[in-house]
Amino acid sequence: MGIVTEILKYNEKFVADKEFEQFETSKLPDKKLVILSCMDTRLVELLPKAMNIRNGDVKIVKSAGAIVAHPFGSIMRSLLVAVYELGADEICVVGHHDCGMSKLDADSFLSKAVERGITEETLETVRYSGIDLDQWLKGFDKVEDSVRDSVNQIKNHPLLAEGIPVHGFVIDPATGKLDVIVNGYEG
Repeated sequence: MGIVTEILKYNEKFVADKEFEQFETSKLPDKKLVILSCMDTRLVELLPKAMNIRNGDVKIVKSAGAIVAHPFGSIMRSLLVAVYELGADEICVVGHHDCGMSKLDADSFLSKAVERGITEETLETVRYSGIDLDQWLKGFDKVEDSVRDSVNQIKNHPLLAEGIPVHGFVIDPATGKLDVIVNGYEG
């Protein structure tokens, strides 16, 4: 049985048993916070527990490395929607130690893509259309610097109103300990 079949079988019972009732809340974040975090599997339950967040408290946007890769990409749009449409008053970027993006290597990534069926011709077409794959697939050396970069990109975005605090943290995926990298209340 495939994973999707397992999910659907479980979901049928979940709905029939009305287990969803324990998660009922509104679409607006009670704590008026939107968090950009990494998609790392270790953070799925750890991050909310470490930050005392329950269902309905915050909006959570996830991307590889908690990186805002483009000022007008979908990550930044999601953060702005959380502020203007969903009532978030603060933004928090949470990176983590031992992040896969710190080890990302464009050549290795592209070799794996080719192994899975992406042709060299396709890669050349992408490059020819003006995409610098080495830059697009660039990771980071220090998670603290990456968090600062994302915070600065958000804070200085032309569509983010002044006075919205943008914080930056790094979480330890083994213990849940948070280190403050940028305190958004300090200017």
